Amino acid sequence: MSDFILSIDQGTTSSRAILFNERGEPVRTAQREFTQHFPQSGWVEHDPEEIWETTVAVCREVLSGGEPVIAVGITNQRETTIVWDRDDGRAIHHAIVWQDRRTADRCRELRERGVEDTIKAKTGLVVDPYFSGTKIAWLLDEVEGARERAEAGRLAFGTVDSYLIWRLTGGVVHATDATNASRTLLFNIHTQDWDDELLEILAVPRSLLPEVRDCAADFGTTTPASIGAAIPIAGVAGDQQAATVGQCCATPGMIKSTYGTGCFAVMNTGAEPTQSKHGLLTTVAYRLDGIPTYALEGSIFVAGAAVQWLRDQLKIIAAAADTESLARSLDGNQGVYLVPAFVGLGAPYWNPNARGALFGLSRDTGIAHLARAALESVCYQTHDLVVAMAGDAGKAVESIRVDGGMVANDWMLQLLADVLDVAVERPTVTETTALGAAYLAGLRAGVFDSPDAFSAMWRLDRRFEPSMSAADRQRLLDGWRDAVQGVNNLGRS
Repeated sequence: MSDFILSIDQGTTSSRAILFNERGEPVRTAQREFTQHFPQSGWVEHDPEEIWETTVAVCREVLSGGEPVIAVGITNQRETTIVWDRDDGRAIHHAIVWQDRRTADRCRELRERGVEDTIKAKTGLVVDPYFSGTKIAWLLDEVEGARERAEAGRLAFGTVDSYLIWRLTGGVVHATDATNASRTLLFNIHTQDWDDELLEILAVPRSLLPEVRDCAADFGTTTPASIGAAIPIAGVAGDQQAATVGQCCATPGMIKSTYGTGCFAVMNTGAEPTQSKHGLLTTVAYRLDGIPTYALEGSIFVAGAAVQWLRDQLKIIAAAADTESLARSLDGNQGVYLVPAFVGLGAPYWNPNARGALFGLSRDTGIAHLARAALESVCYQTHDLVVAMAGDAGKAVESIRVDGGMVANDWMLQLLADVLDVAVERPTVTETTALGAAYLAGLRAGVFDSPDAFSAMWRLDRRFEPSMSAADRQRLLDGWRDAVQGVNNLGRS
């Protein structure tokens, strides 16, 4: 009988569980959306209890078939910050989501203090509200009594992976992996440890922090009271790093781009960290047997979230899939551009004060134009990232591997290939984030002998080749750059 692996994919808008067999094939899937809270402009929160409840529910549903599950892998929305009480496991406040901009002023103060170069040199990150460090400090300072309780060792911090591990193991294990740790502004990617100077700069007590482990490691055992079975947790990685593993980007220069709530392009750079000169982040791609592999990453805050905005806020589409037929119904974009800077602009611009805008509207602009503009914006933002990666790598990009919910849209992937002027490859299994977590857990559990086994299982579904003329491509990109410039100017005013 096959060995099965339970993969928990706790994302920004939903919690999912997928059961994979030893061939990396999904056997059963369950998914539940949860509430997005927007208490103020630019603020985004989740209820940790709802995250926990939806995670438990999907795990129990997937495990209901009774297959022998040998290990659990966890992948998660990164940077989202939770602080909880060590006694009862209850969060002291809603989770502050990675998209949240409330600490923009704190980040500006850090830059004015002249510590950004130190932070960047040690973490590979820029000083931005995106990351966990300033979120932790905000919780400690704004929640009554939190800093005193933290300094007394009564509170724990974690990104969502740590929070789930704590709850799944009944409070026995407080740990994270190197990829999630590398997104906090507190972790030195060169020494592979929490950094005392960074902790002092951001005013975060070390007693809050989880132990940092490899991506394929022992993270404890789930309790029957949580998901109904005692199963070793054997693999953990942040969602974009898990997708990098799931896409088998094990060779330096390989790129994957994931299209979910946001879009995140990751280029494997090998054993040595590469400092970007083009607004990208240096990060840990994965760590196995104590040895880190590094990557350059470009982070787009709004991708699928723009389509969700059309559906939920504007209510002009019934389902995300509607955007493909709407986009196809037009011969061109008629000069309509959406810059979806709803929570600021990420790489390579890093403008937390930017806000979204529509450009080029005319009397005949309709729903189809808005749908097309939303999809086009994802392609243009990816273009900006790939250009930056090529600049840092010193060579042209030949292809990228794509995954995530949006890649079911053939129209968007063809436009992506046209805008990038490179081949776009979609695998047969597009749930590569969950698959990467399953691979890591399976590696630890002995299902796979080495990471080479992952690459042997990667299968191409479709390759999209560029077919757009250089003149048409340049015209579209010129319009996009003008729109981004307009948003950046507004963000600085």
